[in-house]
Amino acid sequence: MTRNPARVQRLTMQTPPGRFTSDETTRHNRHHRKDTGTCLPMSPALECRRLLKTFGPGRTILAGLDFTLGSSEFVAIMGDSGVGKSTLLNLIAGLDAADSGEILIDGAPISTFSDEAASRTRREKLGFVFQAFHVLPHLTLAQNVAVPLLLNGLPIAPAHAMLAAVGLFNRQDELPRQLSGGELQRVAIARALVHRPRLILADEPTGNLDPETAHEILDLFRAEMKGTGSAAIMVTHSEAAAAFADRVLILADGTLHEAASLAAFNEARGR
Repeated sequence: MTRNPARVQRLTMQTPPGRFTSDETTRHNRHHRKDTGTCLPMSPALECRRLLKTFGPGRTILAGLDFTLGSSEFVAIMGDSGVGKSTLLNLIAGLDAADSGEILIDGAPISTFSDEAASRTRREKLGFVFQAFHVLPHLTLAQNVAVPLLLNGLPIAPAHAMLAAVGLFNRQDELPRQLSGGELQRVAIARALVHRPRLILADEPTGNLDPETAHEILDLFRAEMKGTGSAAIMVTHSEAAAAFADRVLILADGTLHEAASLAAFNEARGR
């Protein structure tokens, strides 16, 4: 699959110069990174260590799963329905708990978090993109994108810049009901990235889109993700979507396997 860099560049050039400027930049960066005056190695965005998750007797979903996601890395996770892909995302997000094992986000083990700390981590360090968009129908596009900024006590100006980056700057005062599915997913991407999270979790983000729109959305998602320095995990059934990732992993038999190629994956499944 070929990407369309000219289109991404055209969208990105709509962003006003200096997406985060002056005091807003300072406040935004201070919120996420403490300046120690030295250059320290950055922790992986995510580490999963020996994760075990079962549902009832005899049904093991994750069996000692190990996984490391580097900074700014984009990984696609594929696998048959029911193997635990969405379960894995829920564990990483802290919405469910593993039976055993450890998950570290930005080097911090989430099992040690209080409820308040877990909520703060989801709010500050995670961004979410869903198949069903989950935009708030009574808020304008700008207000929807600004939600993570408001929850984190940050200036809302970056919301307008992110809408410009996804090609919706001139529609920011409209309500979601006036948008197509592809446009709604652009809003969801802008909202997921606006606060520069450490990690984005995307669950079938193109599942409700036609192939052409899905291609455009993933082009945009990858460009903006790399631009903000976020890492991302995308669960997908689509080989076309997986082709946009830096790595493709297959979830099978409770563990993740590197995919030498999608063709080899399909051959192993007898397709």
